[in-house]
Amino acid sequence: MGPIELKSPGELAKMRQAGRILAEVLRLLEDMAGPGVTTERLDRAAARYMEEQGAVPAFRGYRGFPANICTSINEEVVHGIPGPREMREGDLLKLDVGVIWEGYFSDAAVTVPIGRVSERARALVRATREALDAGIAVVRAGVRVSAISAAVQRVAEGRGFSVVTEYTGHGIGRALHEAPKVPNFVSSGLVQKDPVLKKGATIAIEPMVNVGTHRTQVLDNGWTVVTRDGKLSAHFEHTVAVDEDGAVILTLP
Repeated sequence: MGPIELKSPGELAKMRQAGRILAEVLRLLEDMAGPGVTTERLDRAAARYMEEQGAVPAFRGYRGFPANICTSINEEVVHGIPGPREMREGDLLKLDVGVIWEGYFSDAAVTVPIGRVSERARALVRATREALDAGIAVVRAGVRVSAISAAVQRVAEGRGFSVVTEYTGHGIGRALHEAPKVPNFVSSGLVQKDPVLKKGATIAIEPMVNVGTHRTQVLDNGWTVVTRDGKLSAHFEHTVAVDEDGAVILTLP
């Protein structure tokens, strides 16, 4: 993927604005989501809000993706395509959104319980959010990427869940996906690809955590990733900048 690009204060300001808009989109969609609401309605609302703010949906047309946001429900892990499906009481909705502002990208995701969900679903959501928090907490200049990976994995697996290994977090900036890859797990095969983070690096940390197996498969539409055993999955993500003293979260309202 090439070297890690370090961002200037001016570049970080543009990413921060992209992140603010993205956070506002997620808040709007969380408020809208509920039983009987279709995912394509959320997609239209997200596109409309971005346009009003002078921003561009980062996912629309990316490698041919046909929508403005990703909406994944229950066993769908990531890359779900919005459509006529209505959310139902007890569903877990994953909202993954990307925004471009003046040529710079932000990327974030949340998992939204629809109405009352099972205790297991609540525990999964809680563990995934806390795994993200744990990963962000270790970010600072001089830390290796594997420290983030280990923190995420420790929380998720410590709660009895599994971490998706086929998809990872990533660098971000002038492109949606830049160096480095940011896995949510540690393996011996990654030791040779374990860069040290420097001030000005910008990364998207995104735990994807499953109730059952960590294994996934892609549906016939070529996009939607689901758990291989059909069990629930959750997903949270923030775009962060690396500073001397820690992480600066760029995708906050």
